[in-house]
Amino acid sequence: MSQGGGRSVAELAERLGARVVGDSKAVVERVAPLAAAGPRDISFLANPRYAAEARRTRAGAVLVGPGADLPGRTLLVVPDPYLSLATLLEILHPARRPEAGVSPQAVIGAGCAIGRDVSLAATAVIGDGCRIGDRSTVLSGSVLGAGVVVGQDTIIHPNVSVYDGCVLGSRVIVHAGSVIGSDGFGFAKDGERHRKIPQIGNVVIGDDVEIGANVTIDRATLGSTVIGKGTKIDNLVQIGHNVQVGENSLLVAQVGISGSTSLGKGVVFAGQSGAVGHIEIGDGSRVGAKSAVTRDLPAGSFVIGHPAMEAGAWKRAMAVFAKLPEMRRRLLRLEASRAGDKKEA
Repeated sequence: MSQGGGRSVAELAERLGARVVGDSKAVVERVAPLAAAGPRDISFLANPRYAAEARRTRAGAVLVGPGADLPGRTLLVVPDPYLSLATLLEILHPARRPEAGVSPQAVIGAGCAIGRDVSLAATAVIGDGCRIGDRSTVLSGSVLGAGVVVGQDTIIHPNVSVYDGCVLGSRVIVHAGSVIGSDGFGFAKDGERHRKIPQIGNVVIGDDVEIGANVTIDRATLGSTVIGKGTKIDNLVQIGHNVQVGENSLLVAQVGISGSTSLGKGVVFAGQSGAVGHIEIGDGSRVGAKSAVTRDLPAGSFVIGHPAMEAGAWKRAMAVFAKLPEMRRRLLRLEASRAGDKKEA
């Protein structure tokens, strides 16, 4: 049983489906890194490079995978310690949700439909005709434009702007400073000036999407920019107008996707990578860090480089590239030798 606000190892093992090695009655109160953990903490070992640190830790228990060798330690053995860490953190460090209610300092427009147990913080602004689902939260400084739809259990963190007509699904998380539905970058050359193309579409965010801090997702010129359900977007990502992002994709920090590009399901763009506009990225494709995709990619592609190419070909090219200075010196010596041979002849 739990003691003093903590949880026993046996209790945690039951919740995690873990096998206990060591003292099942030990009580832990929080999750801590291996180096900083004390006797009332539980830590985790998901990467074998930290095995030596795990042997030195003072943690009261360690979450590990099968085959971990930590003599004398109390262990919770699970198939995937990193995945189980998510559940462990939810148990010992549950997220604090604001109390339901509307602050007197919130501004709510005409004709809005506000669900049950919604939390609207001070200085939140809800435009005319918005619909907000049960148990959703809009924190201070955030603005929902006219006609915005928000599903259930969604959290909009401080200083987020959601422009008119955009749709957010259920269980969406939008972190501080993000902008959803700003105008797409559409201009036509009119003599010496650039004439703005009105952007009259919207953005549709699927269920269970998480959007990091300072992300910008442009509204469509016509139709919708769509982020598929289950997709996770890191900080400082830019998504252009009419982009379609498939379900369960990952866009890591500083990714840029140009307008009208379509990403399939389960696509991964690593940090600072990007794609030009009007191309299609097939299901399950992976794009390496700092890479630029300039053409369609079939499903299951793995590309790296600028312009991006098949990962194996890129690695072979880089192996040759590193040898170019020596190859140049050898070529110059060879040319000099041949020139000398011609003079002697």
